[in-house]
Amino acid sequence: MTGAEHKPMDGPDLGGFLGLWRMERVIDDRRAGEILRLSGRAELSKAGDGRLCYCETGQLDLAGGQKLQAVRRYFWRAEGGTIRVDFEDGRYFHSFDPAAADPDAAHWCDPDQYDVRYDFARWPRWKSVWQVLGPRKDYTMTTWYRRSQDGSA
Repeated sequence: MTGAEHKPMDGPDLGGFLGLWRMERVIDDRRAGEILRLSGRAELSKAGDGRLCYCETGQLDLAGGQKLQAVRRYFWRAEGGTIRVDFEDGRYFHSFDPAAADPDAAHWCDPDQYDVRYDFARWPRWKSVWQVLGPRKDYTMTTWYRRSQDGSA
């Protein structure tokens, strides 16, 4: 092995994500010059057909002191060694390989580019980092996840 190569970790499989997670998110909006924060929970529950429903809820703290309730829902499923993520309406979003050394994915939503890198090195703590660029967007969104110990988030 050269210094540039490294063995991928044994990443979580789809079932490893099942359950309740505490989450903290920081959104660095370079265009607006603001840092936004979200605290909440993400729950992955069985949705039928081997899929998991990813549902996150939380409070988004805006730079001006306003607070908004945020909700987001996706469907996850195992597909050929990867995890496929679909929007709530069933459209394809992205896929990632949780066993890869540096799991990443991309999604083009005209006119914006969304790139994500997952980090499972400290599983069951993990994070996702999204870089979003477009004519009116330029932000990095980092989310940290950890298991909820007491069933609450």
